[in-house]
Amino acid sequence: MEPTTYPKDKIILYSYHRSSASWRVRNVLALKGIKYEYSAINLLKDEQKGDEYAKLNPMKRVPAIVIDGELLTESLPIMEYLDETRPEKKVYPADPILRAKVRAVCEICNSGMQPLQNLSVLRKIEKEYNQDQNAFATQFNIDGFKALESMLSKTAGKYCFGDEITAADCVVLPQVYGSSMRFGIKLEEYPTLDKIIKNLLEVQAFKDALPASQIDSPDYKGPQ
Repeated sequence: MEPTTYPKDKIILYSYHRSSASWRVRNVLALKGIKYEYSAINLLKDEQKGDEYAKLNPMKRVPAIVIDGELLTESLPIMEYLDETRPEKKVYPADPILRAKVRAVCEICNSGMQPLQNLSVLRKIEKEYNQDQNAFATQFNIDGFKALESMLSKTAGKYCFGDEITAADCVVLPQVYGSSMRFGIKLEEYPTLDKIIKNLLEVQAFKDALPASQIDSPDYKGPQ
């Protein structure tokens, strides 16, 4: 059974260092300076499918977060909850139109790109359909990169929307930077995205949320 009560005096993030969905939430936590306990769930070892974690998240995916005595799942609702309850350094704009545009960029990554590179999907593509999983994931990422490049070329300053960091940046960095490294996609072919990523990687909060900065990463070298 899922616990009926959760601690109210601490925040626990269930995360995997390379998970882009977990990475999004880490970006927001870092930007807002929110301290939390990191609980590593190794996706390569299928720890997310274990009985204990399945009690927390029946979808058996990361992230999940214990916060304010409650358990929340799914990265975008978690991000919105953090912004609504910890309004310092807002990542969702007050203007409704701009907020909708920020959410649209987040959703392109969240539903149009990331699920198609999910480890469980890629394993099925290769094992059951005998197809090249990397070619499959790369093509859908390229389609997404093209869409994001077109959209953000109209709105970008230093970041996705002008010179203020928004939720779009928190989602675009893991998707675009993470996938470019994972699948060998050349960012130089997408100049707006390339500029945004380079600028975001100069921000300390984003550095702190990188996969290599997490305690479950084989590249972890301690706090930077």
